[in-house]
Amino acid sequence: MARLFGTDGVRGVANTQLTCDLAFKLGQAAVAFQGKTILIGKDTRLSGDMLESAVAAGVMSMGGTALLAGIIPTPAIALLVRELACDGGIVISASHNPPEYNGIKLFDNQGFKLPDAVEDEIEAFVAAGGAAAEDLPAGDAVGVALPVEEACELYIAHAVSTVADEGIDLAGLKVALDVGHGASCMTSAEALRRLGADVTVINEDFDGTDINVQCGSTHLEPVRALVAEIGADVGIAHDGDADRVMMVDARGNEIDGDVVEAVCAIDLKKRGLLPGNTAVSTVMCNLGLSHALRDAGIELVQTKVGDRYVLEAMREGGFAIGGEQSGHMIFLEHNSTGDGLVTALQFLVACRRAGASVEEAARVMTRFPQTLINVEVADKHAVGGNAAVREAVAAAEAALGDSGRVLLRPSGTEPVVRVMVEAACAEDAERHARAIAEVVEREI
Repeated sequence: MARLFGTDGVRGVANTQLTCDLAFKLGQAAVAFQGKTILIGKDTRLSGDMLESAVAAGVMSMGGTALLAGIIPTPAIALLVRELACDGGIVISASHNPPEYNGIKLFDNQGFKLPDAVEDEIEAFVAAGGAAAEDLPAGDAVGVALPVEEACELYIAHAVSTVADEGIDLAGLKVALDVGHGASCMTSAEALRRLGADVTVINEDFDGTDINVQCGSTHLEPVRALVAEIGADVGIAHDGDADRVMMVDARGNEIDGDVVEAVCAIDLKKRGLLPGNTAVSTVMCNLGLSHALRDAGIELVQTKVGDRYVLEAMREGGFAIGGEQSGHMIFLEHNSTGDGLVTALQFLVACRRAGASVEEAARVMTRFPQTLINVEVADKHAVGGNAAVREAVAAAEAALGDSGRVLLRPSGTEPVVRVMVEAACAEDAERHARAIAEVVEREI
């Protein structure tokens, strides 16, 4: 039986895979395993209201208080769980996934995602049918739901404070911002404007069916076009729940999480704020990141894919910065999870501190050509045991030698195997990746 929790909570097509019954039981589990006061946020998906109601009902059925933050970025819930002294937090979002999907992420009372062991206990609780009827409260012991109207303002003020306290602003910076019809429509533009930036926003409206559709951090064409149209210095794009950010410079060149991490880690080291002179990323990071950090005297720790594993390594090592190429970045001094807005602000201020444009600052890292192909499969976990796939990978590795690498991994959230190849030239990376992907598609 497949595990209920993936690398980033529980996800599925809303109302068929991620049902109200499951959401209700997860709401019950939040109280059973964390405590009575649970902060709940959501992104802009049409199914958000439905699942919010079910999760909140589960919390209240256990005698808990459901604090409803409404539409708000995931990192805001991680922050406000601590600020509002809640016992736990729940975010209803499927992040960068299409609109028909939704998800449920749980946070502990310090704003950290739950460890695997606790998720396993919750999974057993859900599989057993949730709380027994005879154990539920009645009468005035039943819980309540309360709105948290100041939630977005608290988060905006915090994000601004992470850079404003250093006496640096963004006055004169022209920003093109794509909020992807998602939760950052409530927060990012306001934070940037408070720091003096001149912000033009697209995809700020939403109808529940357009989140992430040909926009946001996974589709940079709209923000790239806006940068060209208005002559912006930088383009910023969030995914649906704004726990990640991707950017483009004034020429439209992509600035991914690897580039952001290189710039920010080097900036932290120069200021004596990089514990252990170490940064954290995943096995999917570009070889150019490790080279840029090595040249700056910074060690790179690499983990399994998933920001939870990056965070785990950061906490174990006492490190300050970690991230993923996809734009998930964690600045542990400022938040306990990936934070797209805080990441954008840290990067832009690092550029200001260096006296460099975004384009100039990004030159600190030279990206190795990399091809990533997502292959839809029936059983993503079968890829590791398939002989034909192993042979295809071995052939590519032998051809690449020390000038590249191959990585295959099943997605944590979708029925997909990711094939990644890096090489000295783009043609080699593309050729080897496609050859392996064809074998995966045929065999799995």
